[in-house]
Amino acid sequence: MIFKTVKSAGLAHKSYFIGSGGVAAVIDPRRDCDVYLEIAERNNLNIKYIFETHRNEDYVIGSVELEEIADAEVYHGEGLDFKYGNFVREGDKFQLGTMELEVLETPGHTRESISITVKDKAVSDDVYMVFTGDALFAGETGRIDLYGEGEKENNASQLYESIHEKILPLGDQVIMCPAHGAGSVCGADIREQELTTLGYEKKTNEVLSYSKDEFVEYKINEKLYTPPYFKKMEELNLTGPQLLCKLPALKVLGVSDFKAVMEDGAQIVDVRNPSSFGGAHIPNTLSIFKNGVPVFAGWMLNYQNPIVIVDEEGQSMEEVRAYLVRLGYDYIYGYLGRGFPSWYLHAEPIKKLELWSVHKLKETQSDPSIFILDVRKESDWEKGYVEGAHHIYLGLVKDRLEEIPRYKKVVVYCDAGNKSTIAASILKQNGYEDVATVLGSMKAWKVAGYPVVVGG
Repeated sequence: MIFKTVKSAGLAHKSYFIGSGGVAAVIDPRRDCDVYLEIAERNNLNIKYIFETHRNEDYVIGSVELEEIADAEVYHGEGLDFKYGNFVREGDKFQLGTMELEVLETPGHTRESISITVKDKAVSDDVYMVFTGDALFAGETGRIDLYGEGEKENNASQLYESIHEKILPLGDQVIMCPAHGAGSVCGADIREQELTTLGYEKKTNEVLSYSKDEFVEYKINEKLYTPPYFKKMEELNLTGPQLLCKLPALKVLGVSDFKAVMEDGAQIVDVRNPSSFGGAHIPNTLSIFKNGVPVFAGWMLNYQNPIVIVDEEGQSMEEVRAYLVRLGYDYIYGYLGRGFPSWYLHAEPIKKLELWSVHKLKETQSDPSIFILDVRKESDWEKGYVEGAHHIYLGLVKDRLEEIPRYKKVVVYCDAGNKSTIAASILKQNGYEDVATVLGSMKAWKVAGYPVVVGG
């Protein structure tokens, strides 16, 4: 048996490769799918089956791409009108050498969600592992709000039944393989844990101890954000995204060409770290630190205008390109050759962003001429915030500018200073002149021993 977990950084996405007897299956593949082919070649396996545990909403699925390259078959649950692949039902079985994969219908997160059990028939008829998709995570359960408020109660009820009547009865010994890890937007607070079992989850995942009524009430009141790009992902993953065949080539832009595409409406994304962006940046550009691209690009970028990247030396392109492709951004035009230094070496204009320490924030905390903006998640805000601060989640800032006064200095903080710089760059793009970002933000504030207000 060959088993590999393939992680996609930033998205906290987990896909899986499993094979035996010369045959392999991939569960929930990502769009840049060469990694699965490499695993298959190294282990003399042919990819025959591709399983989707559900229509993913946070990244572009790689099933169509992998199907084309590997000559494999795609399978997903019934309940949605997929334009590609094959439907499976409860009890359908697939053979991989001595391995037997069996489908369980586990709706709740989505209507067509499935889980897939694995048995090694050469060893035992007992279930060895289960791929749970977005139904059950380490320390969490899947979100149930994707079909709107009116469907939440029914979805929560279905998810409870899927977990307690289908998944947990498989046995405490069963290894659990969810589709996401810590940091994913597909669960409220997924635990950072590499491996887990159903028995361990029964002991440590508090929500699994709830009665059905308690579980439904808890899930209905769960507070989660829905990035706008989810709609695009749902569309692409229903109809099948355009085939890539290879990752898009990126143009290396000189300063004059860069200025031309910028004037034509290109979306310029500066992926340097916050302190570098604050020290100097190209006017009217968006700051998204490199590792934040898969998390926040879907909130900030559209799918119509070309995307151009700026980094420190023109060397971060491979990772950034992969991040964007996984979110369905195919119009990645290019990047500024030799990075940001080429801009100022051509004597082009630069802007700065005022960088504050937590000490300066503390000193001016009560100053009526400043507007303190907290852009963390609501759940983090409720655990403690700086007195006098106003809360708007980062992803909603550009839609709620009317709540942020232009006649005051706007001082932005977040968890550690990365997200606050994104927010500050959005404000600068929208004409706010007097903006500061707090380096270290809440983490440094607490280290300094400064007080926080707890509660909404």
